[in-house]
Amino acid sequence: MASAVDGLKQRFMDMSQPDADGVYRNGTAKRKARTELAIGCLKRLWAEATDAVDFEVPERGIGFAAVGSLARGQVGPSSDLDLVIIYDAHVLNDERLNALANKLWYPLWDSGLDLDHSIRTRAQCEAVTDSDLPAAMGWLDVKPIAGDAELIETTSNSILTRWRKAARKRLPELLNSAKSRLDEFGRLAYINQPDVKEARGGLRDSVLVSALAASWLADRPHGAYDDAVERLLDVRDCIHLVAKKDTNLLLAPYQPQVAAMLGLADPTYPQAERDAKAIDDLQTALAGLGRRISFALDSTASRAEHSLVHEKPRFAFFQMLQPRAGGKREAPQFDVIAPGVAKHEGEIVLAPGAEPAADPNLALRVGVAAGEFGMEINPTTLLNLKRCPIRDSVWDDEARSLFIRLLATGPALMGVWEELDYVNLPGRWMPEWLGIRNRPSASAAHRYTVDRHMVEATSRLGRETPGGGRYDDDHYAALLLAGILHDLGKRPGVADHAAEGARHVPFILKRMGYAPKIVDWATLLVQRHLALSEYATGRDPNDPAVGRELAGLVDHDPLLLDMLFDLTRADGSSLGATPGEAITKRYGWSKWRAAIVGQMYAAAREAL
Repeated sequence: MASAVDGLKQRFMDMSQPDADGVYRNGTAKRKARTELAIGCLKRLWAEATDAVDFEVPERGIGFAAVGSLARGQVGPSSDLDLVIIYDAHVLNDERLNALANKLWYPLWDSGLDLDHSIRTRAQCEAVTDSDLPAAMGWLDVKPIAGDAELIETTSNSILTRWRKAARKRLPELLNSAKSRLDEFGRLAYINQPDVKEARGGLRDSVLVSALAASWLADRPHGAYDDAVERLLDVRDCIHLVAKKDTNLLLAPYQPQVAAMLGLADPTYPQAERDAKAIDDLQTALAGLGRRISFALDSTASRAEHSLVHEKPRFAFFQMLQPRAGGKREAPQFDVIAPGVAKHEGEIVLAPGAEPAADPNLALRVGVAAGEFGMEINPTTLLNLKRCPIRDSVWDDEARSLFIRLLATGPALMGVWEELDYVNLPGRWMPEWLGIRNRPSASAAHRYTVDRHMVEATSRLGRETPGGGRYDDDHYAALLLAGILHDLGKRPGVADHAAEGARHVPFILKRMGYAPKIVDWATLLVQRHLALSEYATGRDPNDPAVGRELAGLVDHDPLLLDMLFDLTRADGSSLGATPGEAITKRYGWSKWRAAIVGQMYAAAREAL
């Protein structure tokens, strides 16, 4: 006899198809329809299962529920189903409980659906969610399907209450889980082939935002944030349709079809150019969504942390009402560290009296402070920096010095630049930045987008020369500027991105007002930034003519050769391929590549 869930997987796919023109529209409505279909089928499956067993299933004391994406109404075309049976231990013995469960699970498996299932008492549900953070977050959304709905809701409410009581202790664990995923999966805005669920700014972060809001420690954003989550779910749905399986990885082979389903393919372009432009537009769209969701998590987490800080001296308010108690409300403490910039509760904030609309260099001072002190920028402060009257053609000595200090903040630069880029400050300092912002790299060697790669390469440029000396201020400034601009020429249709970048660099740096020698050195480094690698893989370092030729490319200047070697090393070591992959062995900064580039550098040194 046919089961209520027979063909459910195929029905999911059939009702999820794009419109006649190939574009996936009304994703929210499609997800609602899939959820309603699944819940309806599962209700009938429960009825079939209770009829099929040779004992009476009580109306009270046992219930069937959905958790996870199905409970949230976010089930995708190929998503697995997260289901749970909750029961009171006295209503059914283990033998009967297993018999009932088998009547539920086997038809679902036979239908081809992926299934995450469990059978627990209320006490077991509470124990699991008390000790398992992902399980706790999954249980914050529960949808009764059949059976004892009151038992399910009571269990759900109990878990939610326990979550709120424990949230103050579990907040660090929750935020650490986000950091661990960031370390493993990177940022959605910067990955060429991202995991749209696990990457920073992905769907998992939206669950964390909801979990923080459910804790009552902070409210969550709405409006544009909700729209971003729905659009990212559209991307996830399109990945399922293209891959024909439950996956969140937006692999390169899927990208042209996913972009087309999202309406990003321009039919006026020839096919090859159409795909390339659609992929660029897809990456840009993903970056915007990822930044929106990531910022929502950061701002919600910041408010939650602040609520804990201010919760402790809460009694001071009541003491104000009772002067005899001797207490008083304490004013916020700001540690002013630069004009208009302060440290406050572990974040960089605007100092009292700062006026962003009247201070064009305030954003640079905030960025430098965040990088040099290793702190995050307060989300409200970040939004206020949008009011700074920045003009790309107006730079003074302070601005030029601050920009170099920002680039010199080392590993901290990546996080600070991402924060500043959320409000498009780099694009206001250098409009040319927008040409490569969020642009995927065509090279298989790169895991990250062009802009993210350049920021990471810059973060690896230290002040020490290969020979153990130190660059003076001007040479170090030129090296850092070359780092942040070296791949600026990676644009559609450009065959030689180094030459194209070198064409733009003088205009940018002269407009910013840097000294002519700094402009010349940075331009040469950008123009030659591939030379050592290309010579190392195609020329003989033991040939004196090769060393002399390479020395000529840096104007026979030993310090420029040192700078070129440092830039080459930073460029090659920041490609982002996972260690151990074949891609790393072929393209990345392996020991072999470091050795052959080092040999070519030594040959050029010898020639000098």
